[in-house]
Amino acid sequence: MKFNIYTLGCKVNTYESQVISDQFKNKGYIEVSTDELADISIINTCTVTNTADRKSMKTIHHAIRQNPNAIIVVCGCFVQNKKDIEIEGVDIVLGNQGKSKIVEYVEQFLACQTKIEDVKDMNHLTFETMTLNNFNKTRAFVKIQDGCNNFCTYCIIPYTRGNVRSKNPKDVLYEVEQLVSNGHKEIVLTGIHTGHYGSEWNHYTFADLLNDLIQIEGLERIRISSIEITELNDRVLEVFAKSPILVDHLHIPLQSGSNTVLKRMNRKYDIQYFINKINQIRDIRPNISITTDVITGFPGETEEEAEETIQTIQMIKFAKLHVFPYSKRDGTAACNLPNHLDNTIKKERARKLLSISKTLEMEYMSKFVGKEVEVLPETTYEEGIIGHTGNYLLVKVKTNDFDLQKKRTVIIESMEYPYCISHETIDCLIEL
Repeated sequence: MKFNIYTLGCKVNTYESQVISDQFKNKGYIEVSTDELADISIINTCTVTNTADRKSMKTIHHAIRQNPNAIIVVCGCFVQNKKDIEIEGVDIVLGNQGKSKIVEYVEQFLACQTKIEDVKDMNHLTFETMTLNNFNKTRAFVKIQDGCNNFCTYCIIPYTRGNVRSKNPKDVLYEVEQLVSNGHKEIVLTGIHTGHYGSEWNHYTFADLLNDLIQIEGLERIRISSIEITELNDRVLEVFAKSPILVDHLHIPLQSGSNTVLKRMNRKYDIQYFINKINQIRDIRPNISITTDVITGFPGETEEEAEETIQTIQMIKFAKLHVFPYSKRDGTAACNLPNHLDNTIKKERARKLLSISKTLEMEYMSKFVGKEVEVLPETTYEEGIIGHTGNYLLVKVKTNDFDLQKKRTVIIESMEYPYCISHETIDCLIEL
């Protein structure tokens, strides 16, 4: 039987979908693209914003139309958040617990032909262990943690992902060792609140995990998908100071550059704390790329507060901004705050921040023109290969060798936003 998977949302969903794919393949099922007819169609949904909700619903309906005779499985945050929603044509409904057993649910449905609904309560859960057999030949995501206890006022995720829970360290290390032995050189650690790994234990922390991971022979890069500024404690930064395996890139959500907005968001830091920590990081890694998330148009955000955010961003000089106009989410505290802004204002502020982001990106990229960098290939284009450096520069390498199994050491010659451009000679090829 043939299956396909639609994946929406974050890197955690991407990882989970790949695990689901591996499990189906291991049982003899054949994966096809979402453009092809399938016997089983799985939609792994997102609910982080209202737009994500609409996209999830649209994707579900598209999958049903595309595969009218298929078993339709819907799972993930959208379903977890909308427990009572009824969608005609869906055969199996799961939330965020049980994704590792989707093959079993499908085979149960094949046997009984009766709709299955299993959306569990997300409180007081243990970590649902998943193991990825293979992602690609250069970079692999490894989910080490799930859930969030922060309850930022704008965010629905603590309600859809549940409490903080961590993967057993032995399972993490074994999974990474297997991926490295299969040719992966970069591991991306991911989770809902990655830096909170181990916070429910007294004996093993995120810093301990990093210390163990850097000992794995053959592992060349560790990237953290995202981490809160408050989680970059001295022990974590000590690992950065001693090991080049941790790449020169951190994604640290700012969300707002105004202290009064941060307070309304229930964030756990103020701007001076954030700046001091960034300075500490740059003392250790002067050329590090620091990217961030910013929410604009939060309820009650004044022109003065919006301007404070711009000033903070320009002072810190991030390498890139991910900008999100505030999206009202039913069930969150921010939903009930006064003075929600008009969409026109939110979009205008977002446009201004995106323009600033492009300027900051180009400033950061320009520092590396004429410099030697190492690129791990991820895909090809008509003139060569495309990949990322450790500090997350996106590089087009013009070459006649399209082999994605070779990393490239090249000199950046120019910029064609959003790419850095280089040419390759035969001397640059290094066997992975």
